[in-house]
Amino acid sequence: MKNLLIVGARGFGRETYGFRHSFIGYGEEFTIKGFLDSASDALDGFEGFPPIVSSVEDYEIQPDDVFVVALGDPKMKKKYIEMIQQKGGQFISLLSKDVLMSGNAKKIGEGSIIYGLAALSGNATIGNFVTILSGSIVGHDAVVDDFCMLDCQSFMGGFSRLQKGASLGTGAMVMPHVTVGEYAVVNAGSVVAKDVEAGSTVMGMPAQNSRRWLRMVLQGVR
Repeated sequence: MKNLLIVGARGFGRETYGFRHSFIGYGEEFTIKGFLDSASDALDGFEGFPPIVSSVEDYEIQPDDVFVVALGDPKMKKKYIEMIQQKGGQFISLLSKDVLMSGNAKKIGEGSIIYGLAALSGNATIGNFVTILSGSIVGHDAVVDDFCMLDCQSFMGGFSRLQKGASLGTGAMVMPHVTVGEYAVVNAGSVVAKDVEAGSTVMGMPAQNSRRWLRMVLQGVR
């Protein structure tokens, strides 16, 4: 039996713990040891959770330990993953029993977290350390690269791609054959109809640079 440590005791970490019974292997292959978080008071006022064992920086990895990183910011997630890897830590993926997955989905990578009622279509590829929250849809032949984040009810059309560290907000949609660049952010409710540059933030319908969108809105106010 492996001992799982959840990196991050804030909202996403608590949410992941709350769904523990839905994940394949819980209670049979792994149990949850606790959280790693630099804020020792992150669980103050919350009941029914395991302890914050340590910070990632100070934690000494034990033989039966495994890890997931429940952080929404892809860059912070990457930072702590690399820190644990340097210490020799191993990661597991948390896959809900309620994921709707085509039998020919190509891959689900290491250290990913996929909540219930997400749907992975035929020949979809999911990289390492990806987060896919409830109700999200990854279309056929779509590619989600390492460290990406898909918030609830987001959508990727067929042959679309999220490059490393890209994020989709709640309800965001990426049209077929469209690519979202590395560490780009698509804000909630946006519809992406053309490729998004790496490192940019877009919003609206159709999605465009967030500053341009805000200028357009403000100019329309009388």
